[in-house]
Amino acid sequence: MKAPIFVRELSENEHEELEAGLRSRDSFVMRRCQILLASARGKSPPKIAEDLECASQTVRNAIRAFNEKGLDALTPGSSRPKRVHAAFNEESAETLREMLHCSPREFSGESSLWTLEMAADIAFEEGITNERVSGETIRATLSRLLGVRWMRAKRWITSPDPLYERKKDGATG
Repeated sequence: MKAPIFVRELSENEHEELEAGLRSRDSFVMRRCQILLASARGKSPPKIAEDLECASQTVRNAIRAFNEKGLDALTPGSSRPKRVHAAFNEESAETLREMLHCSPREFSGESSLWTLEMAADIAFEEGITNERVSGETIRATLSRLLGVRWMRAKRWITSPDPLYERKKDGATG
């Protein structure tokens, strides 16, 4: 079992800043200060987590951040992912475009109109993507790589009847 992690020894200035942070309106700063001061008093991460009703990983993250960055650890970082994984490259985006120009029924779809979720499911089933992506990923890919805006489908009435166009014009004209 690994030894528990503790905060490094605090300077007088750091200790004062952490004490002042306990009165902060920002809950992130207040929680971090509580964690760091408890660790400085010798409490282990599981005990701090139990006292503050948070995850012990949250406590360990706060301690590691302070040990690396000092008081800068009291500033929340970005919640954006550090690395963005593109589900589609240029080639697979073109394959997606070709797929969307066909009827969903050709791919065992239950409807004749594409939805973003249906496109995501069928793209995975057809091997265009390695994993199931969200409908939003499909929309963003169409926009980013292909310059296409997703719009609600229109229903078109069609028939295999060779005289369909003439009959339709007679009915509506």
